[in-house]
Amino acid sequence: MEYPSKLIEDAVNQISKLPGIGKKTALRLVLHLIKSKEENTLLLTDSLNKLREGIRFCNRCHNITDTEICAICNSGRRDKSIVCVVEDANDVMAIENTAQYNGLYHVLGGVISPINGVGPGELKIESLVNRLNHGQSEIKEMILALSPTMEGDTTAFYIHRRIKDLSLKVSVIARGVPVGGDLEYADEITLGRSITGRTLFN
Repeated sequence: MEYPSKLIEDAVNQISKLPGIGKKTALRLVLHLIKSKEENTLLLTDSLNKLREGIRFCNRCHNITDTEICAICNSGRRDKSIVCVVEDANDVMAIENTAQYNGLYHVLGGVISPINGVGPGELKIESLVNRLNHGQSEIKEMILALSPTMEGDTTAFYIHRRIKDLSLKVSVIARGVPVGGDLEYADEITLGRSITGRTLFN
């Protein structure tokens, strides 16, 4: 594709690196920004800069936040006896949108995948085990809400083996979520039913 300006080409190349955005869509976005008022473009770049500078991860559950402890962990209205273990922050948002769950979360930051070089040490599993050990008086149930893939199942089995000596109820979300699918793409009704219809982990 020929571009009338190297600046446009550079912007298109950067925007097209975003997931789900090809070169044509990136070009449309760049041309839209050029036509927009300068203040709109500056607001966008300013918010992106603030995002990179200010975003952090909760010290307790590892969810995305802009404070040391996220709003969910800090809330006095959440059920602190249940912790839902998920792969990443997208899954937290997907489950929250169902309005069917009122407990806490623990974000692993991925799943065990030897083929991709991801082992237990690259995930937040150790902090989960420590959290369950130290918070045993409060946490009574752990929900393994991982995507129903081979990697998700491997991660679930590994975690279950690590905490098998704790007097803790371990459940998994009901398999209304399609096998091989990602939680973030499941519709809210299916995901909500999967949470409420969770089963014991065996």
